Amino acid sequence: MGLTTETRELISNPGGSRLGLGAVGLLVALSAYAVSAGLWKLLGISWAAFAAMAGAAALGGRTRGESPTVLVWGYGLASGAMITSAAVFLLPSAIGHHAQFGGFGVALGVLVGFGSHSIGHRLAHLDMPLDRTVAELSAHALAAGVVIGVVYGNMPDLGLLLGLSIVSHKGPAGYAAASRLARDGGNVSAILLPSVGVGLTAITAASLQLPTNPALRGIVFGFATGIFLHVAMDFLPRCELGSEVHDALSVDGDAHALLDRLRLHAVASTVLGGLVVFVAWLTLA
Repeated sequence: MGLTTETRELISNPGGSRLGLGAVGLLVALSAYAVSAGLWKLLGISWAAFAAMAGAAALGGRTRGESPTVLVWGYGLASGAMITSAAVFLLPSAIGHHAQFGGFGVALGVLVGFGSHSIGHRLAHLDMPLDRTVAELSAHALAAGVVIGVVYGNMPDLGLLLGLSIVSHKGPAGYAAASRLARDGGNVSAILLPSVGVGLTAITAASLQLPTNPALRGIVFGFATGIFLHVAMDFLPRCELGSEVHDALSVDGDAHALLDRLRLHAVASTVLGGLVVFVAWLTLA
């Protein structure tokens, strides 16, 4: 179904592009603060997230069409890496601070992640100067940045591997969003806004120091674990009828055979994503 004239005017509006450029300028300014404060890991994570999403968006904007195999492997590698990283690097810390409150924090993070994701779809019904997908990605990036900033600000010994795994989904997400915008006549440069979202809030939130209370820290780090687990599971490549992967198939009629083959790619990519984190941990430990 084609877009209405009003919708095309909305997503082609250069306001999103100007907002994105302004956000990039703000990230540059915050990066100077991060250097002075010695927040080198957060600085690297912030710019890695930007490079992954902006770079993939540039590729997606040129292709003007989503490749289902690229989507499956991109989402699979990212989600496998995220699930493994959250389970290995964050979950032990949450349980170590306080077993029960850490567990409650994990449950809270998963439930809040699901609730915010579900309610976030109401953005589709609001009249906004941004494309709905760009608005959702921006809100997600800003929220994830807060969690990353608090975690690294209170656990400076955490390695870069966790943060890079957490933001690894920015690449496939940017590719998919940009290809849709390009296909529908939108302004791909609007993806700049969610690209810098993680950095904007992560560097800012790093100054928030948590009390030493074990129960509180267990809840906070458990919550971070649950949030990242929810995000990772949400990005697991689903090769079902009506899914994003199915929508990217350029075939008419029965697509079951193609989806069956892509399911094998989905399993292989998620397992490989987890193995990459495992091997990197063995190498860097």
